[in-house]
Amino acid sequence: EKKNPVNRLLIFLYRPCINLALKIPKTIILLAIVITVIGFQPLGKLGSEFMPDLDEGDLMYMPTTFPSISIGKAQELLQQTDKLIRTVPEVKTVLGKMGRADTATDPAPLTMIETTIQFKPRSEWRPGLTPEALRDELNRLIDIPGLTNAWVMPIKTRIDMLATGIKTPVGIKVSGADLKTIENIGRQIEIALKDVPGTASVYSERVAGGRYIQIDIDQIRAARLGLNIKDVQDVIQAAVGGVNISETVEGLERYPINIRYPRAVRDSIEAIRLLPVVTPSGARIPLSDVATINIVDGPPSIKSENARVTGWIFVDIKDRDLGSYVRDARAVVDDAVKLPSGYSVTWSGQYEYLVRAQEKLKVIVPLTLIIIAILLYLNFRTVTEVLIIMLSLPFAMIGGIVLLYLLDYNLSVAVGVGFIALAGVAAETGVVMLIFLDQAYKKYRERAGQQLRNMTHQELVEAVVEGALLRVRPKVMTVTAIIAGLLPIMLGSGTGSEVMRRIAAPMVGGMVSATILTLIVIPSVYYLWKNHELGNSVLTDDTDQGESRVEA
Repeated sequence: EKKNPVNRLLIFLYRPCINLALKIPKTIILLAIVITVIGFQPLGKLGSEFMPDLDEGDLMYMPTTFPSISIGKAQELLQQTDKLIRTVPEVKTVLGKMGRADTATDPAPLTMIETTIQFKPRSEWRPGLTPEALRDELNRLIDIPGLTNAWVMPIKTRIDMLATGIKTPVGIKVSGADLKTIENIGRQIEIALKDVPGTASVYSERVAGGRYIQIDIDQIRAARLGLNIKDVQDVIQAAVGGVNISETVEGLERYPINIRYPRAVRDSIEAIRLLPVVTPSGARIPLSDVATINIVDGPPSIKSENARVTGWIFVDIKDRDLGSYVRDARAVVDDAVKLPSGYSVTWSGQYEYLVRAQEKLKVIVPLTLIIIAILLYLNFRTVTEVLIIMLSLPFAMIGGIVLLYLLDYNLSVAVGVGFIALAGVAAETGVVMLIFLDQAYKKYRERAGQQLRNMTHQELVEAVVEGALLRVRPKVMTVTAIIAGLLPIMLGSGTGSEVMRRIAAPMVGGMVSATILTLIVIPSVYYLWKNHELGNSVLTDDTDQGESRVEA
């Protein structure tokens, strides 16, 4: 230990500290308790989230429009938003989609736009521009009445929509029996949430706000002309929806041949009323002679969960953590919205993940500590040493909590993983310290036993000092290796760095406080324990007239 000049320097710096700690061990322990209590204060100021926003490189623009939008207006709106987005210098390509694909796995209505935005390399961005600032610029650029903006990450949003159906960080699901009542509740919640701090946008689906063309066939008038209901329905189907008359074979591919009336003949109520219907006698009459054609209101889509009709509310948040926002928003909704009997409100989206993760962490964290305690007991075979390490773990967490507060990180699953890892490392370093202390104590006690006398107070102090000094090099090596390995993660950037930094932060900060704990606090506790264990009647001071007592 004394051959290496670095070790000699570390021992030279550490020896006065450990000597002072052993002179006032109770004061050191009391000071550690006070620091622990103060160090946990920032924990209440930290926000909570499921996982930090992962910068995937690209961005998805997913606004929502009102359900009565027409196909023509939807196309125009999509082209306008794409052109506005393309004017930003950092944007490389823009590709927008509105409506559903020809598949049952994508039941997207016309009211939902999906625009994928691909950016240029970061080296070509304007100086000082961040992804958050770029998103804010795009949000200010697209300010169209009736369009509720939502800027999300493509991959994460797809996963969220598959799991919960909600595309925004926070979603609210109103369940009940009547669509009209659900829509009214949704509108009340929409109005109430607009004033909640952190609300970037909020939109309640108009579950009963769709517009439909309703064709009621008059059976009596149709029968007078020799027509039945199927004859009239066939005309409507062929003219408006189209009918497959054949198929074409292109190698291994087959395509249906579908015919219907030109758009100019079917693009309005008046045009549909004039659709020609041929009677069995060969006469051509307009469709309005045998049917009443009107525009009626109805649900654009009907969602259900747990056998109950459901309406969704999309909430995008900004500059707020997920947990505190939902807490404030729930209080506002509870005060402003009175739910009728038989109706309920469920908070979903990423918040649903957060609640689920918190419930699991309530089991995983205590289980982890129990496993650590069992492993410690199997190693030491004494409850006291296990308690010394377990009760010192909160002190090791202080550095991680303070660093999280300084970096303005929220509590998340990633942070929880970091603290679990920190607990393991802190326990490991504490184990090594106790092993060194036990070895030094055993050596001095055996030496006293060979001389047929009890250990003196000075020998106990020398044993603790020697064991602690032997621990300096491995402790500094451990701290240096961990911090040096995690600093590139803390200082790095790129996809995934947001999550990795939150795993590394508790360990980087915690190793600093764990070092102080291991080198100062644990030796002080160990000294008091051994001093009490041996008893004042067994220990003799060097000033005791040179006499010693021998244990019977």
